[in-house]
Amino acid sequence: MNTIEAYEKDIELQLDFLKSFRKQVPLSYNQQKDTIFSGSGDSLASAMLAESFSEGMVKVMDPLDLYKNKQLIKSKHIYFVSISGNTLTNIKVAKIAKRVTAITSKPESRLAKVSSETILLTAPNNEIFTAGSISFLDSALTCISLIKKIVIPKDSKIFSKAKSDAKKAKVSKRIFVLGNLFTFPLAMYCAAKFYEILGYDAHYSRIEQFSHMELFSVKNGDTIIIFEEKNSHNQQLGRNLKKIGINVIHPNVPSKKISQMLYYTFFSQLLVLFEAKKKKRKDCHFVTAKKIRNVSNQMIY
Repeated sequence: MNTIEAYEKDIELQLDFLKSFRKQVPLSYNQQKDTIFSGSGDSLASAMLAESFSEGMVKVMDPLDLYKNKQLIKSKHIYFVSISGNTLTNIKVAKIAKRVTAITSKPESRLAKVSSETILLTAPNNEIFTAGSISFLDSALTCISLIKKIVIPKDSKIFSKAKSDAKKAKVSKRIFVLGNLFTFPLAMYCAAKFYEILGYDAHYSRIEQFSHMELFSVKNGDTIIIFEEKNSHNQQLGRNLKKIGINVIHPNVPSKKISQMLYYTFFSQLLVLFEAKKKKRKDCHFVTAKKIRNVSNQMIY
């Protein structure tokens, strides 16, 4: 099985996984005030979802910032999100922090061994090295459920709609994904899939900041994807962009936040999958880009 096929199989496993997902007991108000979530890559997006669903009560920080500013962790409970449990910076911080919970799929990992406790991620996968899909969904929902009680939709309509919308969408090789508050981490996740699977020139931005900064680098034919429920502000942005030759993707989404989170996650995964199929890709870009992956591994592990 090639890595694009494995990625697709993992995406398909998500519907069954949602039926068996084990929610966490939400942290109390006082606990949330003393909590920092942290992680890297997709795991940082999961951590950022915890912050946004807490309405700013918990904080999210980059692990290297924590390591270089040790006073930030003295009285805090750190929740590290790490699928592999082997990211070196996480481990260094965990060794000096007083209270650490590892959110990981590897109970025997180095991070789990130096943490006070472990929350085990249980999502299945095809045991093939590929871009994060079901593992991200597991970590994201785990982080959110630590913040508030959630109800996960039991039907497959959200997935079906995301699949239909992604199939119809057309993207260029230069992409900007825009979001706000809880959709900004999902915009970051979407951009990450374009990096990892296709090696495309993708960017993520907050909707307000885009008009102040990234907009000035946009070129005719670029694609802008808006991850926010439609309103007068973002629809005006879409209309203005189309007038200057920009391809705008702004799908209709469900009304509830968890349903939106699921939709944007599925849409991101499937949009990139279908683009890879159109380009007849067999393997993810990060698998074939061996020199770049070697640099990444040297820095991460």
